[in-house]
Amino acid sequence: MEEKCMYCQAEDERRLELMTKVAKLQVSTLHFYREQSYPGRCVLVHGEHVQKLTDLTPEAYAVFFADVARAAQALTELYHPDKINYLVLGDLCPHLHIHLVPKYEGRTDWGGIFQMMPEPRRYLEEAQEQVEIQRIREKLEEMANGF
Repeated sequence: MEEKCMYCQAEDERRLELMTKVAKLQVSTLHFYREQSYPGRCVLVHGEHVQKLTDLTPEAYAVFFADVARAAQALTELYHPDKINYLVLGDLCPHLHIHLVPKYEGRTDWGGIFQMMPEPRRYLEEAQEQVEIQRIREKLEEMANGF
């Protein structure tokens, strides 16, 4: 655990401002990104302070990507995107995490790279955000035995 890492600290204000925890998976935690210009956008964060994909053993890599696949399948079933974009960064926050960004033909940034914080920004009302988070949780639980 890194003291200054926003993903390692339970109540880090930077992370809480950006996203809300949805569920813990096998080796990672799925978070609902609060800015929802891309409906269903989430971030999957590895449970250990791993900085790069290449820091994982082949076995750990496989389990992490099983979490990615499970999260992506849940988002696909709930939001019906035409495509999900996956982005692994780490320049500014060196803790392994993957942005899962549902994309829709004819909508924001179709055919291009998604924006981290597009303008105008789209935030859901608190109640609607909680509804979406619960939908994702339920879908992940439903899939737990079959995925």
